[in-house]
Amino acid sequence: MAHRMYRRRDDPRGRMIAEITNDLRRYSVDAQHIGHAFAGLHGLNATDLQALIAVMEAELVGDPITPGRLGEALNISSGSVTALVDRLERGGHIRRDRDTADRRKILLHYADRGATLAQSFFGPLGRRTDEVMDRFSDDELAVVQRFMAEMVHSMRTHRDEIRAAPRRGAAAAGPHGDD
Repeated sequence: MAHRMYRRRDDPRGRMIAEITNDLRRYSVDAQHIGHAFAGLHGLNATDLQALIAVMEAELVGDPITPGRLGEALNISSGSVTALVDRLERGGHIRRDRDTADRRKILLHYADRGATLAQSFFGPLGRRTDEVMDRFSDDELAVVQRFMAEMVHSMRTHRDEIRAAPRRGAAAAGPHGDD
């Protein structure tokens, strides 16, 4: 069944599903290229970019992310999170704030400089996205939103399963990789 995604389909629904799948893949690849261009322009690596997206997403839903949650989201160690946050803060991309309710808790936010850089780079894409969405009715957008939410859930479930799976060959190779 896993090969269904790549198999040629002759019926109308099958062709439409294949085109949607191809469009999702193309969108994903193009989004990665755009993200890498932004990262390259500002001296960021792939993990830095993922962190900035996680900080932005958390702020958009009104639940600023903590360094611990950021580490979980990126699947990196606490030491790596500290180095990452330090690097992004030095670069003016994010800032650390203490939670007003619990002063021990650190919250990560976009810094003004980082938000300005992101807006100047991604603003034209945002305008293009708005133009596309304006061509759809509210009912059509509701279906698209439901589809995308379910696709994101499916992708994240798969990602989490991959993260939880033991690494292939790690146990078989032994502690030195040559046993």
